[in-house]
Amino acid sequence: MLLAIDIGNTNTVLGVFDGEKLQHSWRIKTDARSTADELALTFRGLLADVEITGMSACSTVPAALRELRAMLAAYYPHVPTVLVEPGIRTGVSLQYENPKEVGADRIVNTLAAHHLVGDRPAIVVDFGTTTNFDVVSERGDFLGGALAPGVEISLDALAARAAQLRKVELVAPRGPIGKSTVEALQSGILYGFAGQVDGLVRRLTAALAPADTSKIEVIATGGLAVLLVEHCDTVTRHEPDLTLLGLRLIYDRNV
Repeated sequence: MLLAIDIGNTNTVLGVFDGEKLQHSWRIKTDARSTADELALTFRGLLADVEITGMSACSTVPAALRELRAMLAAYYPHVPTVLVEPGIRTGVSLQYENPKEVGADRIVNTLAAHHLVGDRPAIVVDFGTTTNFDVVSERGDFLGGALAPGVEISLDALAARAAQLRKVELVAPRGPIGKSTVEALQSGILYGFAGQVDGLVRRLTAALAPADTSKIEVIATGGLAVLLVEHCDTVTRHEPDLTLLGLRLIYDRNV
């Protein structure tokens, strides 16, 4: 089976594929201080009953990628492995001023989105530590996009800088007019970020396909997408495993 590993700033997502089917996935916290041996213990605990025949991974955390590389060399030396980095065949053309600035996860999501929507343009909204808006051409090119602070770091900053405010559970309040401080914060976070998504998506779609914005697929993914997609009018599709799918596709292209 193929193990796909997506190491983000906040969480690491693991997924096991049997052919094209995702059999199981796990989400654990990312700790950039974890050593190769600690990673091996975690992976082996989760994958105790799974025979891994290949691995595909991407990371936005350099320290974690370094330890992952060491772990793979020490504990899985005979397992074919693809790490998404320069020189790996992705099939994605980066229409960016400095392609080296594009995170591996954005490249992987671009490939997966193009695979899902075919010859239609797409926008991927990835709700993670940051909220990424990745614009994909009808040919599967990465055209650029927008980056915004993520939901959780915005909530953390608000609680840290405002003496009478605190962190709240990220659930929808009874209505947009909050009747308590907790509900007011929940309203501002959930509906405010949904409004941000809709506003940016409308601007991006107008720039991408001004003649016919309706042909653009807007795909939501990332750990916090499940909290926000129902409040976003512009999102047309929710694909929680988009990055894992992209990692599988890249593995197939390189092994």
